[in-house]
Amino acid sequence: MESNFLEECLPILNRTPATLNALLRDLPNVWTDANEGPDTWSPYTVLGHLIHGEQTDWFPRVKVILEHGPARTFDPYDREAQFRVTEPKSMNQLLDEFAALRQENLNQLRALNLQPEHLNLTGTHPVFGPVTLRQLLATWTTHDLAHVLQISRVMAKRYRHEVGPWAQYLSVMA
Repeated sequence: MESNFLEECLPILNRTPATLNALLRDLPNVWTDANEGPDTWSPYTVLGHLIHGEQTDWFPRVKVILEHGPARTFDPYDREAQFRVTEPKSMNQLLDEFAALRQENLNQLRALNLQPEHLNLTGTHPVFGPVTLRQLLATWTTHDLAHVLQISRVMAKRYRHEVGPWAQYLSVMA
């Protein structure tokens, strides 16, 4: 099981850009700008968040663990940096950017030729303290799945009133 952990993560991490591309490319803005109310995220915002994570969080933290171990604390991650991006981009541009960044990060991750013993190496999270490479990779994978779910939920809720009585059978409307 140990030697297969990374191979379990990679298919999800590899598929997320294509999944989001299939779901979001060329949709009207009414779908991609939808949210669940004040202080919630639209699919567009989520994609900006995923891009920022590719640039500053996931693989950079892998490198910190491998190069410095627990001696260097991870840089804090700004979970809302996407709100401060000044250059507006189309959804299709964001999808392309995310796909390119993810591919680059996964290529670099594969090139590390990680072995089972590497998964137990630790780094220092600025809030949680000691974390392992295994936990980081598991969280990266789960983070993708959580945001695919979030995007689907937000889009489904656009029709919460239109589905009428069927809402009682659609758990996503709860």
